[in-house]
Amino acid sequence: MRMSFNMKFNMGLNGVINTNAKMSRAQEQLTKQTRILTPADDPASSAKVLGLDQNLAQTEQYQKNSVLLKNNLALEETVLSNMQTSMDRARVLAIASGNGTYAEQDLQAVAAELRQIQVELLDLMNTKNSEGGYIFSGYQDKITSYAFNPVTNSYEFQGDDGQKALQISPTIALPGNDSGKMVFDDVNARFKTSDLVVSAGGATSASIKVNNQTQFDAFYRNTYDSLVPANNTFNLVLSAPDIYEIQQNGTSLVPAVTGTFTPGEKINFQGLELEVNGPALPGQLDFSLNPPLKKNVLNTLQDFIQVLETPGLASFDRFEAISDATVQLENAMATLGNSMSSIGGRINVLDSVFETNEDLKINNKSYRADLSEVDYAEALTEITKQEIALQAISATFTKVSSISLFDFIR
Repeated sequence: MRMSFNMKFNMGLNGVINTNAKMSRAQEQLTKQTRILTPADDPASSAKVLGLDQNLAQTEQYQKNSVLLKNNLALEETVLSNMQTSMDRARVLAIASGNGTYAEQDLQAVAAELRQIQVELLDLMNTKNSEGGYIFSGYQDKITSYAFNPVTNSYEFQGDDGQKALQISPTIALPGNDSGKMVFDDVNARFKTSDLVVSAGGATSASIKVNNQTQFDAFYRNTYDSLVPANNTFNLVLSAPDIYEIQQNGTSLVPAVTGTFTPGEKINFQGLELEVNGPALPGQLDFSLNPPLKKNVLNTLQDFIQVLETPGLASFDRFEAISDATVQLENAMATLGNSMSSIGGRINVLDSVFETNEDLKINNKSYRADLSEVDYAEALTEITKQEIALQAISATFTKVSSISLFDFIR
């Protein structure tokens, strides 16, 4: 076969170019640490690597969300723990204020300390996170959680009941905050009754108070009827010669609650203590279970401070105020405890899911390496082989390209 000069030149040049391309490709694989430079190199593995890259990026975002959530929950847990400590101190002060030896100035001192605790609690309830949002305002995290309303003379919640959740796995999203409405406002005030009112007979005075709060609370929860208010009315019916019966809305209880009535002697009923004086027989006195109220700790302290700062307050009124404050503070502390337990549960889930995601990342990276990472020994060997081949082809091309018909004529 006849071979022209151009054919001979082009064949040699193509050999040099192809060998150089192979060596460059091996060098690029070594530099980028992957054997798949384009999808055409291995279409099937390339598609799998793309899916693994997306999965790894998604998992990495889940891990970032987990870190952010854990930081926010840790901040909230710290705030609630500090609030519990302050509330416990307020409860101790409330109990101490019942000391009969306390003079007016002593009560004023207690009120002053309680006001400082109130300021501290307000500051904690308006805590901001690292992003500048109020952690207890729900979705409205740019609005102060609690503020004093001079019109109502009370502290009011200004956020909403939303909880901002972040995804930490394909199927799990956890809230990173709790609304102040749930943590602070959804707290039961002390269960109480109305006054004991004379509806018939000649009683000169009557009183009712809770002397066993635990027993009365259980009775209240089992008895209070939000659908039929009349069922919350109770009657102390006094009959000659000296019999009393406690009825519910004019109907005898089952079993019947009866006993011997003596004016001035206390009648105990479901944690309540009733006392009637005067020629009451026959007659009837009524009282009702007050509707349940929700009250935040700031307003609890506000009301109690006002009582302590009122000079010449009757001992019964002070006793009621102390009972209200201590029960509501205990309820608020219990609610905080439940919130902290919820936070602890979420942190445990976060830790578990975080470790699972780390394991998935390791597995996916290992599988991706098997599919795409270059074999260093193979790549180095290929570079050396192509380098030697390039040298040989270059030398051969130089010699061949210099041979022509004129060399034979000479």
